[in-house]
Amino acid sequence: MFKRLLILAAPLLIFAGNAHAAEDKKPKEVGQYVDLQPVGLPIVVDGRLVNYVFVYVRVNLRPSADVTKVRDKEPAFRDALVRDAHKTPFVVATDWQKVDEPRLIAAMTRDANAIAGPGIVASVVVTSQTPQKHVMPPRPVAPEMP
Repeated sequence: MFKRLLILAAPLLIFAGNAHAAEDKKPKEVGQYVDLQPVGLPIVVDGRLVNYVFVYVRVNLRPSADVTKVRDKEPAFRDALVRDAHKTPFVVATDWQKVDEPRLIAAMTRDANAIAGPGIVASVVVTSQTPQKHVMPPRPVAPEMP
């Protein structure tokens, strides 16, 4: 009798378990930001390309922003970043394996506000940097002896 009851109850237990699991899986809330696809930025020293640094940038939006509308502008954000980096590379003089984050953030904030419109962008953050290759900056030149 117990086996019969277990066989009859098994489908109900399975469905009850699935219903409970469905309740736990609520859709994740979409953040108020736009993550840019990775961008390779040049490290140019004395007119010579010495490295590329791949950066991941997040543009944080204000709560009132229409996220889907701004996310459609992601290619324009990347284009502006690439243009800025080629016009005046974000080079750290002492480290050719990373970009100058404060300068990049300032330029990207200016561009993002122009692209998205006033009052839309809250901040810009560099979430990650990865150099293409590991290179050492030049050693300081020793002063010449008279």
